[in-house]
Amino acid sequence: QMPDFDPHDFVAHVTHPYLPLTPGSHWSYVGQTPEGTETNEIEVTHDTKLIVGTIHATVVRDRVFLNGVLKEDTFDWYGQDEDGNVWYLGEDTKEYENGEVVSTFGSWEAGVNGGRAGIIMLAHPPTGDDYQQEFMAGVAEDRARVMAVNKTARVPFGTFRDCIQTRETTPLEPGFRESKYYARGIGVVLEVSNDGERVELV
Repeated sequence: QMPDFDPHDFVAHVTHPYLPLTPGSHWSYVGQTPEGTETNEIEVTHDTKLIVGTIHATVVRDRVFLNGVLKEDTFDWYGQDEDGNVWYLGEDTKEYENGEVVSTFGSWEAGVNGGRAGIIMLAHPPTGDDYQQEFMAGVAEDRARVMAVNKTARVPFGTFRDCIQTRETTPLEPGFRESKYYARGIGVVLEVSNDGERVELV
């Protein structure tokens, strides 16, 4: 059940206890892939981006490195409505090879060319709820379901209890599933995909 998207119903900052996006915050993640070690640096910038003419979205920079070499550089746009739901409003993404941009596929923006805002974190996530996280046909069609609200996640940065666990899927990759664990006061601490790969907060 998706909450209604009303662009006039947004507040200035994303303060959800399980996804606090305070400007200046920074998280580092590490995962092992068949290609090698992948590191992920996420930073909440002090910038905002105007979405659908009224929402001053929080801009989050997400950089992925493979064996120390930049692979992806993405700016994600988030906003929070008055009820406390955190919306995903689009992304500007670039993939790199040998220092050159080779693709911007996956970029989309709510209100532009059929792009529609989705929910990244419900205000009060009930187990079993499922929702669209982003939508642009053929480009961004991720969905999520709340699997549990009391999970424990152990990662190099610490052990976190009462985590919200979501499972993400997309019809664009029918066999792929990924669980994310959100800890209060931090956000994502662990991602586990169904091929066994773990991305952990360090």
